[in-house]
Amino acid sequence: MGVLQEQNVESNSALPLLSLNHVSYLCKSVAESAKFYQEVLGFVLIRRPSSFQFEGAWLFNYGIGIHLLQCNSTNDVQQMPAKINPKDNHISFQCTDIELVKKRLREMGVKYETALVEEGGVFVDQLFFHDPDGYMIEICNCDNIPVIPLSASACSIKKPQSYIDAKQQRSMASTNALNAAAMETRMMESLFANMINIAL
Repeated sequence: MGVLQEQNVESNSALPLLSLNHVSYLCKSVAESAKFYQEVLGFVLIRRPSSFQFEGAWLFNYGIGIHLLQCNSTNDVQQMPAKINPKDNHISFQCTDIELVKKRLREMGVKYETALVEEGGVFVDQLFFHDPDGYMIEICNCDNIPVIPLSASACSIKKPQSYIDAKQQRSMASTNALNAAAMETRMMESLFANMINIAL
């Protein structure tokens, strides 16, 4: 019997996690990468524990940390990708002004790629670029799309768009929006009626 079974812990129960604390990157040059994260993304250097026996830097902003670690050999670090591929592993930052970020990247000579995602009439702008060590960074306005948990029985892996009837999908989204609007109207009418009854 496994440890989780012995403790009678359900496999889908949540752990007592609070938030993302930091991401850690192996760097060719900690100084160069720290400068990039400060100047491009606005991170601030913070004190790092003195007990570490290797070179590195800690940065913090936006509620998360970035820990940079000096590599022992440039062979330990990935090569800078020739192209920007939005499907590569990346860290993403929420942003309120994508155009301002584009302007900053152009001023600093940082190459980037853009993408536009659409879901039910809601649009998300995405901006992708690499740090000095080739790690992908995304800037987006992803909070435009609401976070809707899937039911336990729903499949969390989305089929490719070619398998989905886009017209049917739009129709369903419109129907769901109308049903939600009707429900909201009924709730407001009920609340209004209850307020009148209380006032009498």
